[in-house]
Amino acid sequence: MQKLLLYTAYGWLLLASALHFCIDVVSSYWRGKRAPSVETTLYYGLHSAYTLGQILFAIVALLLIQRGVPFFREPQGWLLGFVATAAWLAICGAFIEYRQPRIVVGIFAVLLAGAALTR
Repeated sequence: MQKLLLYTAYGWLLLASALHFCIDVVSSYWRGKRAPSVETTLYYGLHSAYTLGQILFAIVALLLIQRGVPFFREPQGWLLGFVATAAWLAICGAFIEYRQPRIVVGIFAVLLAGAALTR
C-alpha cells in the first residue's frame, strides 16, 4: 500500500507540474500574453524554475521507488519530501499570485503524509 501511495504522490507531482509548465509558461509565451519586459522575464523564469524543479524532484523520487531503494523507509526520505513541500508552499505564498500551484502541492502533501502513515 505504501509503494502505491508513493507512486501516486510523486506521479501526481510530476503530472501536475508538467501541466503547470505547459499551461502557465509555454501557453502564455505562445499566445503573447505578456509584453516583453524585465517583469515578464522574471515571471517566466520563476515559473519555469519552480515547475522544472518539481518535475526533476518527482522523476528522481519515482526512479528511486522503482529501483527499490530503501530511501523512503528511513526518516530522511520522508523529511526531504516534507521539507520540499514546505519550500514549494513558501514560494507559492511569496511569489505566485494564484492558488492552483498551492492546491497541487497541498494534494501532494496529503498523499505523502498518507504514504508516511502506512509504513
